[in-house]
Amino acid sequence: MASTMPPPPPQHADGSGGAAPVPDSYFTESRKGEVNELRNLLRNFATERDPQRKRDIIKKVIAYMTLGIDVSRLFTEMMLAIETRDLVIKKMVYLFLCNYATTHPDLAQMCTNTLVKDCGNDDPMVRGLALRSLCSLRLPQMVEYISEPLRRSLTDGHAYVRKTGVMGILKLHHLDADTLEQSQMVDILYDMLRDPDAQVVSNCIVVLNEIMQSSGGMAINRAIMMHLLNRIHEFSEFGVIVVIELIPRYIPANDGEAYAIMTLLDPVLKTSNASAVLAVIQAFLSISRHLEEDMTRHVMTRIKAPFVTLLSAGSSEFGHVHLQNAH
Repeated sequence: MASTMPPPPPQHADGSGGAAPVPDSYFTESRKGEVNELRNLLRNFATERDPQRKRDIIKKVIAYMTLGIDVSRLFTEMMLAIETRDLVIKKMVYLFLCNYATTHPDLAQMCTNTLVKDCGNDDPMVRGLALRSLCSLRLPQMVEYISEPLRRSLTDGHAYVRKTGVMGILKLHHLDADTLEQSQMVDILYDMLRDPDAQVVSNCIVVLNEIMQSSGGMAINRAIMMHLLNRIHEFSEFGVIVVIELIPRYIPANDGEAYAIMTLLDPVLKTSNASAVLAVIQAFLSISRHLEEDMTRHVMTRIKAPFVTLLSAGSSEFGHVHLQNAH
């Protein structure tokens, strides 16, 4: 007698066979238990002597936060952890504060005094990080606390703090444009175009262009243009492009000035930065509109070789982008 096969287990709609479905709350409850465990660890944070273990505790909180788990109930304990000289821990706690500031504005106000205090820290990295975090809270009620540390940062002795302060002005503009206008910080930004640090200068240009976007961008005159172009070799690749993109908005007073501008830009045509080379080509074409025909012909001859090099050096897609920009 032929043996009969047992019937297959019934299939559920989710294709799980006969296995019992795992409730969604299982993982949630597990995480809640771990968050409570983290709270206990944070409460003993001040007495923990192992620096690496301290970092690991804060890292775990940040890991949960990035997974989308609500760890805002640890806010008070995290605030206590900010009182440390460990820069890594400070960075992570600042990240935690900024992440929950918008959704928990009442909790964010608790950390204001600590951040303002850190803006005056002896370590420039702490000053810069604290200022960046303070400006990143982006709450209307924070404006009165932001203004003074922001103003101090613009004259700080360290370039990192100054460039962070410049970007903080842009955040203040989006938060409360009227307060920024009354503070006259825009005038300070124009003065900072002469800052010895090129990164600070390029940040000033970016911020001024965005703040004054409604009027076509930052105001440019001959003194500003020539000062920036004489320092073009000091800027990063990003900074070089930021400076060059100002040129099409500037009309040279005469052919001599136009020639001086192109002479200062000429070394950039020999760099390996394709974006900078293309920006210079566009600047040359813009300047040539205000020149006599003979000078225009000379400009076309000068940009021909770098442009052909760009077309031949990359892929066909890359060449298409260059041709579209040239058009």
